[in-house]
Amino acid sequence: MLKSVGILLVAAFIVFIEVPSLVEKKYKKELIVFSILLTIGVGLGVAHSLGKSIPNPIDLLTFIFKPVHDALIR
Repeated sequence: MLKSVGILLVAAFIVFIEVPSLVEKKYKKELIVFSILLTIGVGLGVAHSLGKSIPNPIDLLTFIFKPVHDALIR
């Protein structure tokens, strides 16, 4: 639980530093992308700190490209 709080505090600090300059410069698209990526990162970090298993992106790529590889080998 302490790790989760630490992750949230670090994320809040990052928001405190980055968001005002993005709003001041009126970078709306960049702010949206920043928010989405930070939310995904914080969510995965909190899930990992709570002991949840996080899927590996390589597994998805293997699932997609394994049939293609097998077809080419034949």
